[in-house]
Amino acid sequence: MEYDTKGKVLKKAVNWQELYFYRKSDTLYQLTVEFCHRFLPPYGDRTVDQMIQAARSGKQNIVEGSEDGKTSSEMEIKLLNVARGSLHELRSDFQDYLNTHHLSLWLTDSQRQKRLREFCHSHNDYSDYVPLLAKMNDEEMANMAITLCHQTDKMMSSYIERLERLFVEQGGIKERMFAARTNYRRDQDTYIHNLEVENQQLKLENQQLKLENQQLKSENHQLKLENHQLKLENQQLKS
Repeated sequence: MEYDTKGKVLKKAVNWQELYFYRKSDTLYQLTVEFCHRFLPPYGDRTVDQMIQAARSGKQNIVEGSEDGKTSSEMEIKLLNVARGSLHELRSDFQDYLNTHHLSLWLTDSQRQKRLREFCHSHNDYSDYVPLLAKMNDEEMANMAITLCHQTDKMMSSYIERLERLFVEQGGIKERMFAARTNYRRDQDTYIHNLEVENQQLKLENQQLKLENQQLKSENHQLKLENHQLKLENQQLKS
């Protein structure tokens, strides 16, 4: 992503639907809904609402941040960090589920965790996960969700660092508006200066033409006098 600094105030729009971390966050949301419906009681447990809301907040703040980012880099960074916070909360809820149900959080160097990590890394959309989820128990689904939370957070963290670098280098909307106004005024000053130079040049050329015209009139007058003199001489010769 780059800013268009040639007179443009708004940043180039980002298609958030194509962002890998958004697609993973949407997968997390749908996976969380499926997990809660299958393994948590439908009524009387606030955890269900909390987990679904955290998952939804994660993906929705990515959308809002990307949209607001057209005019405010500061708001975009803020909302993306809110999204990260929501996904941290979601990851903690899945970890708590494993702990309270005496299930295993798969170790990083275990073979099943490596296979799961590789699958999640190369698949972003929920449709890729649907065939697997029907065969998974709660421990497997929780570990998949935790893995997706880690990967999505890492991708978002890198993206936010890039936004921060661009903000430092190119500023926000106020700086871009100032640059646009400054460039416009500079262009106008240059245009006016060029007109003034051209006008002065035209004045000089006009003055030169006047002098040349005066010279031609003088020469024409001289020719008339000579012609008159020739006529007089011709008359004298005839007489």
